[in-house]
Amino acid sequence: MTNHTTRLDHVVLWVADPVAAAGFYEDAVGLEPLRVTEFTEGKVSFPSVRVNEETILDLAPRSIAERMNMLPGSADSAGHPVNHVCLSLPSAAFDALLARLDAHGVPVTGIGHDSFGARGKATRNFYFRDPDGNVFEARHYA
Repeated sequence: MTNHTTRLDHVVLWVADPVAAAGFYEDAVGLEPLRVTEFTEGKVSFPSVRVNEETILDLAPRSIAERMNMLPGSADSAGHPVNHVCLSLPSAAFDALLARLDAHGVPVTGIGHDSFGARGKATRNFYFRDPDGNVFEARHYA
C-alpha cells in the first residue's frame, strides 16, 4: 500500500440533538465523546466523537445551518447526510461493535463478504443507522 501523507481529519454529520447523538456514538458504537460539556454550556457550536487518534466525527445541530456560509449553498446540505461513512475495525472490535449495537436494539444489515474498500476486499461488513438516519458501514479486513 502506498504511504500517503493525506489523511481524513473529520466528517460533519447533521444531527437533531448533538448530546443524544454523542451518547449514541459513545454507548452503542464505542467512540469517545469530545466537547459535550462545552457544547451544553454554550462554549462551542457542536460536540464530536473520536474515531481514532487522527479522525473525528463532528455532530452539528441542524440549527446552525444558516451560519454555514463558508461556501455558497453550504446551508442547503443540512438534513442531507452522505451516503454512508465506513469504519474499519480489527476483527474483535468488529464483533464487539455488532454486540453493542444488538444490546442497544440498533438494527443492522446481514453480514456481507468481500466488499471493496481502501484496503482491498473486506472479510466481513454490515451497515447500521444512527438515530438521525446517518448510515454507517462497519468492516474488517483479514
